Amino acid sequence: MKRPFKRKSKVEKSEITEKKEITSLVDADYNRKKLFKKGVNLMADEKLEEAVEVLETALRIDPENIETLMKLGYARFHLDDHLGALKVYDKVLDIDVTNPEAWNLKSLVHYEQKKYAKALDCTEKAVESDPTYGMAWYNKACFQSLLNQVPESLESLKRSIEIDVKNARKSIRDRDFLNVKTEEGFKRIEEVVVLESIRQGYHTIGAIVWTTFIDKIDVEKSLQKLMAKGLIIQNEKRDGLHRIPVWDLAPDVAQRMGEEKKSLFGITRKKLPTPVKNLKNLSEAIQIARQSIEEEDLEKTIDIFDEFIETSRSGEEMIENFFDEHREIRLWKIRLKDRGVDYIIDNKEKMLDLLDNIESTITKKLREKVA
Repeated sequence: MKRPFKRKSKVEKSEITEKKEITSLVDADYNRKKLFKKGVNLMADEKLEEAVEVLETALRIDPENIETLMKLGYARFHLDDHLGALKVYDKVLDIDVTNPEAWNLKSLVHYEQKKYAKALDCTEKAVESDPTYGMAWYNKACFQSLLNQVPESLESLKRSIEIDVKNARKSIRDRDFLNVKTEEGFKRIEEVVVLESIRQGYHTIGAIVWTTFIDKIDVEKSLQKLMAKGLIIQNEKRDGLHRIPVWDLAPDVAQRMGEEKKSLFGITRKKLPTPVKNLKNLSEAIQIARQSIEEEDLEKTIDIFDEFIETSRSGEEMIENFFDEHREIRLWKIRLKDRGVDYIIDNKEKMLDLLDNIESTITKKLREKVA
C-alpha cells in the first residue's frame, strides 16, 4: 500500500506544482495589467516621469508587451525624449514590423524633429500595413505638404477624408497645409467641409464659418459651387422683421444622407431617438467648447466642460462612450480653476485634438444608427 500511496503523493505534488506555476503566470499578468493601468492613470494626470517608471516596471514582467511599450513610447515622446521614444517604437516594430500605429507614432517623433522625409517614410509604411488608417493618411498628407509635394499631399488628404470626413475640417486650420491651401483640390475639400456642416444642422453662413473655421468669403464661394452642383438649395428664414438666407441639402441628397423633418423655422431636423439625441447634444457641446478654447475664454470653457462632466447633462454619455476622455476633461477643469487662462494657452492643441477625436467617433456612431 505504501508504493501506490507514494505514487499518489508524487502525482498530487506534481499537480500542486503545476497549479502554482499557472497561478504564478496569472498573477504575473495581473501585476503587469495593474502596473499598466497605474501608468496610464499617471499619464492622464500628466505625471509623465512617474508613468515612465511604472511602465518600465511593467515591462520587466513582460518585456515584449506591445500595449505597454506603446504607452511608454507615448510618455517619452511627450517628455520630449525623442531618442527614447524612437527606441521604444523600434522595439515594437522588431516584434511586429507591420504595426501601423507604431509606424505612425514614430513619424510624429520625426515630425517634431523636423525630419519630414523620415516622417513621410514612416507614414508610408503605416498605410502599407493598414490602408484604412485614416490618421496615417492625414499625417502623410501633412508631411508631403511640408516637403512641397503638392499633388501627392492632396491625394493623401483625399484618402484620409474618404476614411474619416472629420479630417477635412481638421485640415482647414492645420498650418502644415499652407503649401496646398491655394490649390483647387483643396478648395474642393472646403466644399466637403461646408456640405458636412450643413448636414450636421448648421444652415447660416455665420454658423458654418463658426463650425468649420473657413473664412466667410471661402464659405460663400463653396456654397455657390455646391448650389451649382445641385447638392444644396437656398431658402430663407424670418429673423424678426428680416429674412436671412439659409442653406439645406437638396432633397435627393438629404434622402441619401438622412432626411430630417422641418422645424418652425423651416430648417430640416428630425425627431431623434434618445441615444442619437444625446450624441447630437455632445456634438453641439464640442462646437461650443472648441470655440471657447480657440478664443481662450476661461469662464466659458469651464462652464461648457460641465456639459461633458455632469451626469445630469452629457456626463453619463461620456462615461459610457468616452471614459478616458471624461476623466481627462474633469482634470482639465480642475487645472483651469487652478492655473487660469495660461493652462488653455499651454494645452490648446491637446484639448482641440481630444475634442476632434470625440467628434469623429460620434459621427461614426450617428451614421451607424441612421443606417
